[in-house]
Amino acid sequence: MSLPTEIAVVDEGPIEYRLEGQEQRTVVFFHGGHMHAGVALGEKPFLDGGYSVLVPSRPGYGRTPLSTRAAPGAFADSVIGLVRHLGLGELSAVVGISAGGPYAVAMAARHEGMVMRLILQSSVSSLSWPDKKTRVAARVAFNPITEGTTWAATRLLLKLAPDRGLSTLLGSLSTESGRRVLDRVNAEERAELVQLFMSMRSGRGFVNDLATTLAPDVARSVAQPTLVMASRSDGSVPFEHSEQLTRLIPNAELFISESQSHLLWFGGSTEALNDAIHSFLP
Repeated sequence: MSLPTEIAVVDEGPIEYRLEGQEQRTVVFFHGGHMHAGVALGEKPFLDGGYSVLVPSRPGYGRTPLSTRAAPGAFADSVIGLVRHLGLGELSAVVGISAGGPYAVAMAARHEGMVMRLILQSSVSSLSWPDKKTRVAARVAFNPITEGTTWAATRLLLKLAPDRGLSTLLGSLSTESGRRVLDRVNAEERAELVQLFMSMRSGRGFVNDLATTLAPDVARSVAQPTLVMASRSDGSVPFEHSEQLTRLIPNAELFISESQSHLLWFGGSTEALNDAIHSFLP
């Protein structure tokens, strides 16, 4: 079930967004592939820590069209326009997850005076992503014509055989077997994962993600303290991406999660992840 969202029209075009909380301190989230503003992931430690969370749908996802400046730097500027439109002021942090990472890096690099911290979780770097085989398969399964059918089949599998569906999906996001990853996920997390995957859509966004790159010089120009969080077992965005981001960004530290998949928030490692975030935030 998707959460309620709003539409704001800034100079560059319409942006779908969700704003949670009424705190003075705000964190902006750039979610990864197949996610839009109505889907929540990884936000709880920020909300529990006394921060409001602003989640825009990236171009091609939800109700944000590709015409709203789809490149990371340009869309980062658009979101800064949204921040000002909403009267939010300085941002405590910007968070980039997976394919949303380049957008978060671009925002930090281009708006040092507005962004105090940068957090990257399972983030894509300037290394090639994904591999050629995955790229071809993704263009077939998640293009604007086929993605609706792909996700309908996924939802049906999760409804009829949730454990089998989760095992298959988690296996595609890990270097470990899906069954081994699922064995570490408790019943509450399994229910959360089912709802997460049930809410996903690709729209025109994922094909755009496949064509999006992060220039190394953009990462090098980030001046803010940066927390890079990743799992060595990530089967979607290889661990090497986080290692590269840690090398490129001058003031970056690397947190290695015990999670066995791309989804760092599941599988028994949540407490350590949350503690690291709380210690890092201003």
